[in-house]
Amino acid sequence: MRFGARLADAVRRRGPLCVGIDPHPELLAAWGLPADVTGLDRFTATCVEAFGDQVAVVKPQSAFFEAYGAQGVAVLERVMDGCARRGALVVLDAKRGDIGSTMAAYARAYLADGSPLAVDAVTLSPYLGFGALQPALELAASTGRGVFVLARTSNKEGGDVQAALVGGRSVAQLVVDAAAGHNAGAQPYGDVGVVVGATHTGTDLDLSELNGPVLAPGLGAQGATAQQLRGAFGAGLHGVVPVSARDVLAYGPDPGALRDRIATVQHGLGGIGTP
Repeated sequence: MRFGARLADAVRRRGPLCVGIDPHPELLAAWGLPADVTGLDRFTATCVEAFGDQVAVVKPQSAFFEAYGAQGVAVLERVMDGCARRGALVVLDAKRGDIGSTMAAYARAYLADGSPLAVDAVTLSPYLGFGALQPALELAASTGRGVFVLARTSNKEGGDVQAALVGGRSVAQLVVDAAAGHNAGAQPYGDVGVVVGATHTGTDLDLSELNGPVLAPGLGAQGATAQQLRGAFGAGLHGVVPVSARDVLAYGPDPGALRDRIATVQHGLGGIGTP
């Protein structure tokens, strides 16, 4: 079953919310945990227990695990396996992008059957050229996985590059258009999504031909609201997967409090994401 179809099914069953698993040192301290592998393991085990069977998508941030070396990556593997066993799709936020054999190696790491780091989808950076991502696009298509390509990110620095015009179209729009070319004809939508920050209210991106999912980080702590999502994405709303991390994780370490917070956020997202 293709990623786009699996994502649509998960959103129908569990709602559109994606919860980011971002175990940065400040959050570990707020949960009363040490900023070491032990604290990382306890933090993420609580996340898996609390919402692995509640949300459609989880998004671990790879950097916060890589910072602890091999032991941290081992924790990441346990997080991905635990969430998958509970029915959540796993989107690894790795933002990989390279050329040739290096891009092919990244693709095998995250998208090949049998890889210890294989996930349902991975975030990719297209800024060495969208065509350089072809090894990942091809492997994802052959293994039923997906990718989310950075288009218009939520950080202010991104605008210098992403809003720049090339032939009358923004760089971000060129990314969206390239992704759309891979999704043509797919039902309910394709496997090549884009990342568009939820804080970009009134974005001038045309998503009408994308026919793919939109990963929209920034809900909650970064200031975006469900109402802003509805205003920003309009016709593309059916494929939008809002991401919240700090606004949910601040309610830990009690699993019950985390689940209650997720239920509250999901309620406010009524009508978003369903194809």
